Amino acid sequence: MASSSSFRTSFCVFLVLVGMSSAHLSSTYYKSSCPKALSIIKSVVNSAVSKESRMGASLLRLHYHDCFVNGCDGSLLLDNTPTFIGEKTANSTVRGFDVIDTIKTQVENICPGVVSCADIVAVAARDSVVALGGPSWTVQLGRRDSTTANLSTVTSDLPPPTSNLSGLIFGFSKKGFNAREMVALSGAHTIGQARCIKFRNRIYNESNIDTSYASSLKLKCPSTGNDNNLFPLDTTSPTSFDNAYFKNLVYKKGLLHSDQQLYKGGSVDSQVTTYSTSSSTFFIDFAHAMVKMGKLSPLTGSSGEIRTNCRKIN
Repeated sequence: MASSSSFRTSFCVFLVLVGMSSAHLSSTYYKSSCPKALSIIKSVVNSAVSKESRMGASLLRLHYHDCFVNGCDGSLLLDNTPTFIGEKTANSTVRGFDVIDTIKTQVENICPGVVSCADIVAVAARDSVVALGGPSWTVQLGRRDSTTANLSTVTSDLPPPTSNLSGLIFGFSKKGFNAREMVALSGAHTIGQARCIKFRNRIYNESNIDTSYASSLKLKCPSTGNDNNLFPLDTTSPTSFDNAYFKNLVYKKGLLHSDQQLYKGGSVDSQVTTYSTSSSTFFIDFAHAMVKMGKLSPLTGSSGEIRTNCRKIN
């Protein structure tokens, strides 16, 4: 994996400038109100990832699932109540809530009622990527927490792993992302795992997959049963945030149907090729896209609240 240290500073400066376009969010939002917040988040994330590298991918995924459904408002963290069914109910594999709880408890101890759960999720995602060797970026802060959740929008706003390229492009365009940004964000699959049930059809019925790779997957993902067996999305370096995911796509080793759709003689093939040969380009584009994602419909000002417990409204 190429080191990010040689170029991290330059694109972080660029991203700070990009972030200034937000009227309601600021990278220095907690500078006076809770100056230790970011260091606490980083410490807890580093500890969690060191204990289980998979947690880095889980925390990154939390941010994606939160922002794509009703905006970056922490709604994903809410448990079910008598008046609504939480978004987390739609996907039992979303995890990392206990890490967010730990962060929230520690932050509340020093700055009660100041730091939102939505901001914690955003910063934890960045720190998880860094902990696994990926790029850093300036997280814009000042989000407030939703007082409700919307289960029905989960399936409509999150492109499924069965998506074709056109579906991926459309799904991300609804959130304001172009095809290049969609490919960059898909690179998050350089870490994390997927269940057998999510890619079984691909390895048994699709032709655009390396035969030896498919055969190795079939050993623990039979045509029936073992639905929950986990497999790395990046077969080369599953616990390192690098550009191996794109190299794998070039060799037809994308795990999910939606992964390999990025390299199948389509309009984004050249972007995959670029990222497969230049980790620095991928890192810069990924970081830029993450800053943009963090600005999806945040609650600011007097909207929402600052939850004391991320799992329930005050």
